[in-house]
Amino acid sequence: MNHLLWLLVVVPLVSAGVLLLAGRRSDSWGHLLATAVSTVTFGFAIALFGKLRGLDGERLLTSKGYEWIPIGSLHVRFGLRLDVLSICFVLLITFVGTLVHVYSIGYMDHDPGRRRFFAYLNLFIAAMLLLVLADNFLLLYVGWEGVGLASMLLIGFWGGVPANATAAKKAFVVNRVGDVGLGIAVMTMFATVGALGFDQVFARAADMSKGTLTAICLLLLLGACGKSAQFPLHVWLPDAMAGPTPASALIHAA
Repeated sequence: MNHLLWLLVVVPLVSAGVLLLAGRRSDSWGHLLATAVSTVTFGFAIALFGKLRGLDGERLLTSKGYEWIPIGSLHVRFGLRLDVLSICFVLLITFVGTLVHVYSIGYMDHDPGRRRFFAYLNLFIAAMLLLVLADNFLLLYVGWEGVGLASMLLIGFWGGVPANATAAKKAFVVNRVGDVGLGIAVMTMFATVGALGFDQVFARAADMSKGTLTAICLLLLLGACGKSAQFPLHVWLPDAMAGPTPASALIHAA
């Protein structure tokens, strides 16, 4: 069952790669593949929800993966974690994402770039799932940046219009401003704790000074303000409507 954690992220990511690399050969079926993949991930999410419900004691599934970064005292594993909070987000992401895929089949029916659009939708789903399933702050940051990349690609999908390209660039740059806060927060955690795993950081939180804790929390909040378009990093959201309507629905839902 723990292998489903990896499939949740890998399947839509591979699908996005196939659609982008296959080119026009997949124009006739690319949208169907992407929608089927999103539907399958929702099925995986339901299976994992049932597994969590059946566990006695702590409802937690983990997959340690492999050691991603072994440099000096920094050891980060490419691991995933599913608990009662993250399964709520996994169900929302896959269910709402599948609805957006289904709606997009008709909405993008006559668009010559439909295959590319569905590849970006799959990429967005994969990045969101990595974001909520990561078991450490550095891997969370990777998913965070993936969501920002997919958002830019969706907003600027009709990039032949200069205003649309500008809107995509604006969203990308403003989000990066917020992500500076997230990046500094991650570095501060490592400098203070010497590790980036959620369990390790939370276990040492009580030993941190109030100033360090406050700084980390405010920096994390800055990142969240950028991604969720909160003041003062809200300026990109109105321009996000430059993308196709299904893309706007997915970004707002995220």
